[in-house]
Formats: sequence, structure tokens, C-alpha cells
Amino acid sequence: MAKNVLILADIRRQKLRNVTFEMLAAANTVAEGGTVSVAVLGSGVESLVGGLGDAGADTVYLVDAPELANYTPNAYKKAFMEAVRDANPDIIFMAHSAVGKDLAPVIATRLGAGQVSDIVALEGSGDNLTFTRPIYAGKAFTKVQVTEGKVIATVRPNNLPPAEGSFGKAGTVKNLAVSFEAQDLSTMVKEIIQKASTGVDLSEAKIIVSGGRGVKSADGFKPLQELADVLGAAVGASRGACDAGYCDYALQIGQTGKVVTPDLYIACGISGAIQHLAGMSNSKVIVAINKDPEAPIFQIADYGIVGDLFEVVPMLTVEVKKALA
Repeated sequence: MAKNVLILADIRRQKLRNVTFEMLAAANTVAEGGTVSVAVLGSGVESLVGGLGDAGADTVYLVDAPELANYTPNAYKKAFMEAVRDANPDIIFMAHSAVGKDLAPVIATRLGAGQVSDIVALEGSGDNLTFTRPIYAGKAFTKVQVTEGKVIATVRPNNLPPAEGSFGKAGTVKNLAVSFEAQDLSTMVKEIIQKASTGVDLSEAKIIVSGGRGVKSADGFKPLQELADVLGAAVGASRGACDAGYCDYALQIGQTGKVVTPDLYIACGISGAIQHLAGMSNSKVIVAINKDPEAPIFQIADYGIVGDLFEVVPMLTVEVKKALA
């Protein structure tokens, strides 16, 4: 049975994140001939709608308003509900990001819909759609079906495969005029202070080089950064390294940090506490570098190197440079 699917485009720093295209590919698989729509919300985001038709969107709902310059739940709910009314979706996808995690339950409550959070895989289509999501900090997975009514699912980035090639759809753009009232603007973001970052987005990185307490100091991250630069990778950290003051908490990966699923995860000086494994154990290939041969990280690693990271990582960097040359 055909299903209408609506996606909330995930935008960061005025750019569409990769998870938007992953959701579009999934939507075209599960729609079974129904419509696939994308809602693009923000301020100064009109330039982002081009190419969404080729990526799989039949319709693009654009709400470009200064009130949406920064995410606030009431304003985004008002704008997104305008797209919901027009699209009449059976399934709604949002990224499992800060915005999606906050907005999805609000919309689910408004629509009386079932919600499935943090999905990493989809099976079936139409009325037989099954979602896979991790439970118990990633130690197990459960399969979930919503048997009646609408469904809202938040999608973990870098898990669903993006489309290969172009869908070649029209991508018809509908500009939605939304009138915001006082209650829609009860929360206002006055200022956002961001740490300067020119590196790869950690949550969407294909390769991550991560450090733990074994780096011993802030300077201990320098060889990791050099390896990451050569690989075009992001740098991450365990909570232990963050707590010790070796790096900023923005790099933290784990149960209380970011959850990542890169193609390659290189763990340097990380013992492998369960809280850290919860954030990276689903990486496709895991390489562990640690002096302790009994470190728990080796139990889930695909490749293990027993040695001093300050000797191994520079050697690895040199060899990667040679291979790439």
C-alpha cells in the first residue's frame, strides 16, 4: 500500500547534512508509490532546495523566515505542522540529532502518532515496515512495528545507505507562509557561541581517530590529529580524556556523548569501558591501539595493535601517507 513520507531536512551551519539524503533514499524505498516530501525550515535556506528532487523529493516545503534562524520548539512545530497538513504523511522521518530528538515527540503528541527513536535499519515497506533500534546502550537490538496510525522515526546518521544515482524527480517547491504569534516565540535564542572548528563533522564522519586517557595530556592529541588530517578523519575522545581536561567535551563519544557509526574507528589509548562502547561499537571496522593486551576494547576490535600509541600512531601516519602517495 502506498505511503506518503515527509522528511525534516537536517541543517547545520546553513548546509544540508548527509543524513537528509540517507532519509530520502529510505523514504523512496518505503513509500511504495506514495509521495516523498521534504520540509526545509530556517532563515536564508532557499538555496538548499536545489537538487532535492534528484535526491528523491517529489515536493519540497520551504519555510524561510527570520523566526527560524535558530531552533526553538514552538516556532519549528508551527512551521513543520504547516508542511504536515499539506503533505498528509503516513510516515515522518527526522534525524536523530539535537533538533530531531527534541521535535519528534512534540509532533508525535500533536498527531497522536507512534514514535520510534534512533533507528539504524529499515526492513519491508508500506504496512509491513519494521524499524531496528539499539537498546541497553547498544548491547542489543530490537525490531519495532507501528501497527496503526502515523509513525514518526528519528534516524541515526551514517546508518541508512544513501541513494546510488539520481531519482530525477521534479522536486516541486512550495513556499509556505507561516504567521508566528507570541506563543510561538515564547522561547528566543539570543546568541549561540560555538567553538571554532574546521574539522570533519564528528557525527557524520566516515573515519574517526579517537583518544582516551592513554594520550596523557592535551599535547597527546597532536599525533592523533596528524593521522586524522592525513585520513580526512574527525578526532574524537572518550569521557575519560574529556574529564581529565585533555580535550573539549564536544569531542566526547559514548553513552553520555555522541553516538557514531563510521566506516573506520581507530581507538588510541582507550580501554573500552562499556559507556564508551555504547557510542561506537556499531562502527563498521574498529582498530584498537593500546599497551594493555587485556584491555576490553580488543574484545570488539576487528584489528588490534598492542603497543605505545606515541610510537604506533606516528608510524601509522607515515605508512598512510606513503599509501596515499
